[in-house]
Amino acid sequence: MKIKRVEHIAIAVDSIKESLGLMRDTFGLDIEYEEQIGQTKLAMLPVGDSYIELLEGTGPDSGVTKWIAEKGTGLFHICFEVDDIEGAIAELKAKNVKLQSETWRTGHGGAKIVFLDPSATGNCVIELAELVAGH
Repeated sequence: MKIKRVEHIAIAVDSIKESLGLMRDTFGLDIEYEEQIGQTKLAMLPVGDSYIELLEGTGPDSGVTKWIAEKGTGLFHICFEVDDIEGAIAELKAKNVKLQSETWRTGHGGAKIVFLDPSATGNCVIELAELVAGH
C-alpha cells in the first residue's frame, strides 16, 4: 500500500458555523466545499495539499454526535490518501489488521473509504481514502 499524503485531519465540532470563525479569523482558512453524508455535515478547509475536515453531527444516530457525547469535541481521525483502496484493504487483512468494516464505502467527495479499528492503531482513528478525480 502506498500512502500518498495526509488527505485530511478531521475535527468533531458542535457547530461548523461557530468553528469556522476560529479557522477563518485565526488561521485564514475557509471552506472549499461542504457536504452532507447521512447524519453528518462536513466542511473541507484546504491547508496546502491537505485539508482540515470539520464534522458536525446532525442527528442522534450520527457517529459524530455519539463521539462528542462520549469524548467531547476535538480530533476525530486522520485520513491517509491511497492509490487503491481495495489493494490497501487486502494488504491490511493479510497483515491481520482489524478494520471497522470488511469493504469500503463512499465518503467525502465520493471517495472510497475504510476505517481501521482503533484497537489496531493505539486508539487512534485512521481512515484510508481513494479519491475520485477532481477531489
